[in-house]
Amino acid sequence: MDICKIHENASKCSANTMECFMVLSTQAQKISIAMLCGLFGTLCIFENSLVLYLIFSSPGTRRKPSYLFISSLALADILASIIFVCSFVNFHVFNETDFSKETFLLQLGGVNTSFSASLSSLLLTALDRYISISRPSEYKLLMTRKRAWIALGVLWVTCATIASLPLLGWNCCTLDSTCSELFPFVDVNYLSSWVCLTMVLLVCITYAYAHVLWRAHQHVAYMEKHQAQVGKQNTTRMRMDVMLAKTLVMVLTVLVLCWSPVLVLMIYSIFAKLSNDLRKVFAFCSTLCLLNSMVNPIIYALRSKELYSSLRMIFSRFRRQMKASEESPEAESAHKSSMIETVCEDMHIT
Repeated sequence: MDICKIHENASKCSANTMECFMVLSTQAQKISIAMLCGLFGTLCIFENSLVLYLIFSSPGTRRKPSYLFISSLALADILASIIFVCSFVNFHVFNETDFSKETFLLQLGGVNTSFSASLSSLLLTALDRYISISRPSEYKLLMTRKRAWIALGVLWVTCATIASLPLLGWNCCTLDSTCSELFPFVDVNYLSSWVCLTMVLLVCITYAYAHVLWRAHQHVAYMEKHQAQVGKQNTTRMRMDVMLAKTLVMVLTVLVLCWSPVLVLMIYSIFAKLSNDLRKVFAFCSTLCLLNSMVNPIIYALRSKELYSSLRMIFSRFRRQMKASEESPEAESAHKSSMIETVCEDMHIT
């Protein structure tokens, strides 16, 4: 299609160019994308909202910097799910093009901010575990709630600023430069910079978790060797550090598996021209980002002892309420039946 030569300056910013990025050609593909986005997005919002409730409903968890960072991750995943599903389905399924370049870049900036904040929150969580295990005696002095809130503020402002650069002028229409083959109006140099930043974050997270795992292994070996000499309180704390470290490594593993296909295709698009089939693959791989956001809360609930205990308490309370509501009508019915029988007996006697 001639109108889809998006690298030509004459047509790359026209309305027709938007249609070139709508790569889903069959109804089955659109239905599949809509179902995946709807399922992953709904579960992601529900699960992460539950995580936020569990954390902030308990004074013991909401005061800990570790859970503040996890709260930031859950909030970022909720925002990413809402913005991503609405904009992605609207564009690829309903083929809506009745919006300006600024509106599209604003939506893309919202998605970029949310997913970048999610990844950066994992980095802060990794650094938190790194300090907790490498310098346990100084952890409470180094990682205070005030410093945690400051770090989260810097994180969100930085992510929002970087994501807003295309809207502020770093786009191929304003600069009259080469556009990306994956995103309308996005300058290929900006995409390259964003991919490099993401790779740096992943390397930093991987290094931090590698150190955490190494120290966790040392803790386990030390506990097995000096079980009698180690105090009960220190043993409990070390076991909690080891469990949380393993939990966060599981989160990182899921993150890498879900984001690798998207990042690989982004890198490939920078150096080579993508076929329509690869662009369709990219559209489907993008839903893996939602899958990552959906799986994270499940890992927290299964691996975090405090969150799991809070979740069990909520389910127990819910079951008691349901049981009470079920028994109440039965008791009332039995009472009415007894009253009727008594009246009938009195009438019979009379």
